Amino acid sequence: MLTFLGPGEAQTCTGTTRRDFLQVGALGAIGLTLPAYLQAKQQAAPTSDDRSCIMIFNLGAPSQLDTFDMKPDAPSEIRGPFQAISTASPEFHLSEILPRHAEVADRFSLVRSCHHTSAAVHDAGWQVMQTGRIFSGGINTPHVGSVVSFLKGRKTDLPPFVLLPEPMGRGGGNLPSGQAAGFLGKAQDPFALMADPSQAAFQVPDLLPPQEIGTVRLDRRRKMRAIVDQAVSDFEASENAALLDNNFQAAFRLMTSTQAREAFDLSQEPTEVRERYGMNRFGQCCLLSRRLIEAGVRFVTINTFLTVFDEITWDIHGSKPFTSIEGMRDIVAPMYDQAYSALIADLAQRGLLDSTLVCNLAEFGRTPRVNPAGGRDHWPQCYTVYFAGGGVRGGRAIGASDPIGAVPADRPVQPGDVVATIFHSLGLDPEGTLPGPAGRPFPLVDSDFHPIHELFA
Repeated sequence: MLTFLGPGEAQTCTGTTRRDFLQVGALGAIGLTLPAYLQAKQQAAPTSDDRSCIMIFNLGAPSQLDTFDMKPDAPSEIRGPFQAISTASPEFHLSEILPRHAEVADRFSLVRSCHHTSAAVHDAGWQVMQTGRIFSGGINTPHVGSVVSFLKGRKTDLPPFVLLPEPMGRGGGNLPSGQAAGFLGKAQDPFALMADPSQAAFQVPDLLPPQEIGTVRLDRRRKMRAIVDQAVSDFEASENAALLDNNFQAAFRLMTSTQAREAFDLSQEPTEVRERYGMNRFGQCCLLSRRLIEAGVRFVTINTFLTVFDEITWDIHGSKPFTSIEGMRDIVAPMYDQAYSALIADLAQRGLLDSTLVCNLAEFGRTPRVNPAGGRDHWPQCYTVYFAGGGVRGGRAIGASDPIGAVPADRPVQPGDVVATIFHSLGLDPEGTLPGPAGRPFPLVDSDFHPIHELFA
């Protein structure tokens, strides 16, 4: 889904931009007003305009006990089959299945005490982790990236919020995944790639004119529109016509933007760089996210997998059709470890890490005790999330689980705190509001939740 809203530099006598009117026009169906929109827009701190975010969502939910929160002194049915290894951070060890994470551990910080009270089904966890709220009362809370898109808008021809490679599929609970704009309206939905960037024939059809419509024909259509506009001069003199033209020009500029084409063109990357990330879907999505951030996209969400039902994922129940713990060790972890470490190193080398928050989230953790199939089941009571860049001080372990990784033992953190942390990094006030359904103020984050300030200390 593509948002055709341009920078909107033209202003009315009140200082309101045409883009402001376009935004509100797209949201008018749910009762939003221009004053409410402008008040919400002012929540963005002007000094943070260059901050961006890459959210990696570990669909399927990694086992905290086999990755980031090892319990080497626990009984074998708790600690699992893997050994803990030392890392570049003196504060924590990691699993042996993540050796490249260990090499960049001084760049990221763990939060080992995340938990929530939503249902232990995938899509319920997806929703709460990406919006900060449990889905209830029919209110579809917007994804954090959609909030950023709404409050900050785009910086370039590229969309402000991009989803790679495509939205999540089925999760088993028939609930919304949390990867849409919800009550903010479709204008703030992410641009979804809907393609596998690791494929040789990869391109982004929605950013390119149809093959049968070349640049010359597009230019003719623009000239034809100018003739029609002049023919209805009375209408053209109105503010509505000017706004319509601004919207059209933004759409035309995006479709013909060299910047947009180049940002999505992975063939411009040297082969050794692409191979460093891994020539697979997730690896190339991580590389593409770096290119998009570099080109001015504000928020990128990467789904490590698309569904828990049709592919090998972090969902290690241990028996088919789900993943075994050996499948996690041999397939999932190496792919993930390679791409993440390459992304962090690449951002740091290019001077982008300080201005780019990279957060790695999941819908829940896994049961402390290994099940009879040799895997672990769903466990929202305690799990690990982690953050790098965007002002985060790396190499730290914040919070702790109990001796078997079952519940938080120190500094409990909930999804609302995670969302507040993202807003804080991007310079948005978590105590601010959005114009919600029927125009009523809607808190960015509920008052019970706050940024994890220890990450930035």
